[in-house]
Amino acid sequence: MYAKTLEPLRDDPTLDEVRSYLAPLLASQAAFDGWNEEAVAAAAQQTGVDTDMARLAFNDGPVDMIDAWFQSVDEAMAAKFSEEILSAMKIRERITALVIARLEALEADREGLRRALAILAAPPNLRTAAKLGWRAADKMWRLAGDTATDYNHYTKRTLLSAVYGSTISVFLDDESEEHADTKAFLDRRIENVMQFEKVKAKITRPSGDRFSMARFIGRLRYRGA
Repeated sequence: MYAKTLEPLRDDPTLDEVRSYLAPLLASQAAFDGWNEEAVAAAAQQTGVDTDMARLAFNDGPVDMIDAWFQSVDEAMAAKFSEEILSAMKIRERITALVIARLEALEADREGLRRALAILAAPPNLRTAAKLGWRAADKMWRLAGDTATDYNHYTKRTLLSAVYGSTISVFLDDESEEHADTKAFLDRRIENVMQFEKVKAKITRPSGDRFSMARFIGRLRYRGA
């Protein structure tokens, strides 16, 4: 659990420091108390942080708490790999490894995650849910070394966000050994993305043999062409 690795919080911390310090503990408390002030208070008591200060650090409600926890999951995922380790992998291996690392960071808190997703699925929170999914995908692509700034930047993150979201749905109920079912599902979804990237590369390649949608449609209509 995160609590075993937490160093003591410095004296006279800022609210941002309290927020970052307690964020990894929130989901384990929310599994019992829900994403509310009780979970914040329990996390504070667990670590000796002033309860009033903890509540003030999370005074924007459940979605703010979930946001902070997801940020801590990002940090746990990033800490698992050095730049050298990731650079030695192929791009598909990097993305797969990062998604699995993120799932491993969530493993102990699946019930807290289930409750968090239920909150984010409420209509008023759908925009925030999409934002958090995008942020997770962006973090993974950046760790994987992606530097695209054109439309590829957006398509890659949109696709990975969808892959990650669907994989989470499988992960929540996966009781297979070492989550073999989730990993198999993830492999299939990553393969779909890789196939899409290959097709996209052919469509957008800058050679003289550039893909022509008009010619393609014409061939569909006139197969002898």
